[in-house]
Amino acid sequence: MRFLPTTEQRALADSLTALLTAADTPAVVRDWGRGDRAGGRALWSRLAEVGVFALAVPEAYQGMGPLPVELAVAFVELGRHAVPGPLVETVTTATLLAALDDPGPAKRLLPAVAAGESVATVTHGGYALDADAADLRLSVSEPEGAAAATRAAPSAAELRLAPAPGLPRPSLDPGRRLFSLPPGGDLLATGPQVTAAMARAVGIARLTTAAQALGVGLALLDQTVAYVRQRTQFGVPIGSFQAVKHQLADARIALEFARPLVLGAALTMTGQDIAAAKVTACEAAYATARTALQLHGAIGYTAEYDLSLWLTKARALRAAWGSPDECRATVLGTGDRPQWW
Repeated sequence: MRFLPTTEQRALADSLTALLTAADTPAVVRDWGRGDRAGGRALWSRLAEVGVFALAVPEAYQGMGPLPVELAVAFVELGRHAVPGPLVETVTTATLLAALDDPGPAKRLLPAVAAGESVATVTHGGYALDADAADLRLSVSEPEGAAAATRAAPSAAELRLAPAPGLPRPSLDPGRRLFSLPPGGDLLATGPQVTAAMARAVGIARLTTAAQALGVGLALLDQTVAYVRQRTQFGVPIGSFQAVKHQLADARIALEFARPLVLGAALTMTGQDIAAAKVTACEAAYATARTALQLHGAIGYTAEYDLSLWLTKARALRAAWGSPDECRATVLGTGDRPQWW
C-alpha cells in the first residue's frame, strides 16, 4: 500500500511553497505582532486565491470541501513558513457553521470565508486568537446561569457573534495575539446542534494545528541543519560532531513518525486518531525547537533572529486546542470534557 500524497496534493503544497517563499513571511509575522495587518491581509488574500480556506467550506457555500487531507497538506506548508493569523480558527469556524442543523448562518457567512474576504476566529470559554484582526468572531458558551449544569446538560451551548474585543493578553508567541471576548452578541444557534457542531469543529482544529506544528518542526530542523554546517568550532563545522548528528537525527525521526499520523488522521477523522496526531506532531515540533535552540547557542535566544518566530510558535501550538495531557486522555478514552484551547 502506498501512503503518499496525490499529484494534486503535491501540486497544492508546491504552489504554497512558491507563494510563501516569495512573501518574506518573517517580516509579515513581525508586522502582525505589532498590529500592522496590511502585509498579513495581503498574504491572506493570496492564500484564498490558492483555495486554502475553501478547502474547509462545503460546495453548497461556495467552497471546495470539506477536504481534510488537503487541509493537512496545506497547513504543513503554512507552519513551515510561520504564516501569522487565525488560520486554524478560520477553518474551524467554517466547519462549525457548516455542521449546524440550521443552514442560515452558513449561507450568510461562509462564502466570504471561502473567498478570503472574511478572517474568522472562534473560542469556547478561552481566548480568541487575533480577534482584533477578525471580521467574524464566534463564541461558543453556556447561557448565563447554566455553567454549573454544563456537565449534565451540555446541550445548553450557545453560538454567538461576539462583540469587538478589548486589549490583547500577553502571549508567548508575539505573532499570536490572544483576546478575551466580551459577553453578549447576536445569537446564531443554540441547543444540541451547537454541541455536536463544535465537537466536529474541534476535530478540524486539532488536525490543522497538528499539521501546522509539523511544518514548524520541519522548518526548525532545516534551519538548524543549515546553521550547524556553517558554524565552526575547533576549525570544523559543528555539524560534523557525532553528538550534534544524534540530536538532529532524533528530531528528524520524531517528525517523520508524526507525518503519517497527521495524514492518517485526516483520512479517518476520528477523535482518537486526531488527538494522537496532535500530541505526536506538537511534541515532535517542541522537541525539535529545544534542539534548535541548544545548537544555535546564544543567537537562538534573540528575538531579532528569525529562528525565534518558529521557536515560540512551536511552544504555543503545543497547548492550542488541547494540551498534550488532554489529547493523551482522548486517545486512551479517559478524557473528561475538553477545554479546546
